[in-house]
Amino acid sequence: MPSMDLYWLSAILLILALAGCLYALAAAALAGRVAARRAPALADGAGRPSVTLLKPLCGMEPDLFEHLSTFCRQDYSGEVQIVFGVQRQTDPAIGIVERLRETFPALRIDLVIDGRQHGSNRKVSNLINMAAMIEHEVVVLADSDMIVRPDYLERIVTELSAPGVGGVTCLYHGVPGGRGVFAELSALAIDAQFLPNVVMGTALNLAKPCFGSTIAFTHAALTEIGGFERFRDDLADDYAIGEALRARGEGGHRLSIPNFTIGHACVDTELSGLWRHELRWNRTIRNVDPAGYAGSLVTHAFPLALLGALLPGAPEAAPAVAALALACRIVLCLRLERLFGLAPHAYWLLPIRDMLSFANFSWSFVSGAVTWKGHDYRVVADGTLIPEGNLSRDAEATSV
Repeated sequence: MPSMDLYWLSAILLILALAGCLYALAAAALAGRVAARRAPALADGAGRPSVTLLKPLCGMEPDLFEHLSTFCRQDYSGEVQIVFGVQRQTDPAIGIVERLRETFPALRIDLVIDGRQHGSNRKVSNLINMAAMIEHEVVVLADSDMIVRPDYLERIVTELSAPGVGGVTCLYHGVPGGRGVFAELSALAIDAQFLPNVVMGTALNLAKPCFGSTIAFTHAALTEIGGFERFRDDLADDYAIGEALRARGEGGHRLSIPNFTIGHACVDTELSGLWRHELRWNRTIRNVDPAGYAGSLVTHAFPLALLGALLPGAPEAAPAVAALALACRIVLCLRLERLFGLAPHAYWLLPIRDMLSFANFSWSFVSGAVTWKGHDYRVVADGTLIPEGNLSRDAEATSV
């Protein structure tokens, strides 16, 4: 009987939605454990190790100067070197680096312009080209679209100094930047989906993430894991670097996640751009952890409940389950905002955000194609990037 089949399908969707409600409430509770974790401390007056910051760049991003400036305004007593890298002599980001040099004349700022491609991952190729400029004991790698506070380096280096720590990575929150509804939706995806999923996974020891927001390690550790060349064809290069840092040495090391978040600039101005980069994120996670990614279906509680409620012959309780799912999402957002000091969100966007996320999640299973920085790739089962078309390996290198 078709009507009975639809009834049971609706019931299954509602059960999954209720599981998602429990998940959201559990994530809200566990977030307090992460935020309350005590950070290690360096002794007052103790010398700080010297640090090299690596910032690979590609093109002119909105507010790029302001974002990079936050890394130049660090209250850190140790010696700091910032290495920026681009792959084209005509890259407009070069002008931003020159402006930073003028604004912060006392800061050591190096620029590497090198067009060599060492593999299919262009960001890692950039890092390989930049690595020869590293001069200091601690290396901190951070994406170009991150925003940090003045105590960022101090806290990262302190975490790295703790016994048994082989690397440090950072949670991050969305910063919409006032560019309209799609930037708001992008930030909401980070704060309402990414952040609670990471909190849940790490609190229960179900996930061992590493994020491009920040990866800190020693120069010696980078050499020991084989340098950046090891990751030249990986889509999830940040995750692969984290795995290598953990496995280093006889007993292994842990990757520390501090109890604070840094900002991720959300600059999407249209739906197509938002869709493409979220699809790349989803397919990256799917390749890193296929079982866990499939299981994250339950985190889409509101879309599941809404679909269940719209099916013919749905149980009478279906609308109430959908309302409960939305309420749990709001509770989760409020909790994370309070714990991590995040700006309040426009909660009327949550239903739209959740439906869009569910559609992107579903579409991520259809193919392995991704678009990254204007280049198209296929992703094979082991997470390796295969560029569409020929990949140029022309060498044009300059250090400035």
